[in-house]
Amino acid sequence: MLKEFKKFILTGNVIDLAIAVILAGAIGGVVKGFVNLVMMPLIGHFSGGINFADLKVILSEAVVESEGVAAIPENAIMYGAWINTIINLVIVGFVLFMIVKAYNKTKKKVEEAPAKPAVPTKDQELLMEIRDALMK
Repeated sequence: MLKEFKKFILTGNVIDLAIAVILAGAIGGVVKGFVNLVMMPLIGHFSGGINFADLKVILSEAVVESEGVAAIPENAIMYGAWINTIINLVIVGFVLFMIVKAYNKTKKKVEEAPAKPAVPTKDQELLMEIRDALMK
């Protein structure tokens, strides 16, 4: 059983999958940083200084004790963070689209060979013989 597991783990597919997962995590971090640190400040600037991460609908206010410590935290719908996530998805989708498009351009187009004429079946040969005999 250990030999089978070793053979399974050392196959190319498992190693390729592991590398893909690690790279996806790294790329996810880069994209998240790009969205949060570059795109969102630009979008906020052009939309009048709005910080989307701070947008929320407060359902119930926080209850604060006399020392200034929140006894009950605020309950809010953080729709601004959701907007950030949607923008992140659009950017990732666009980047993946561009990568796939560039990859497809690099592939050589395979020219299809002209199709060979279909060989008539026995029934078709017999019908052609009958047709030729009737023409005579």
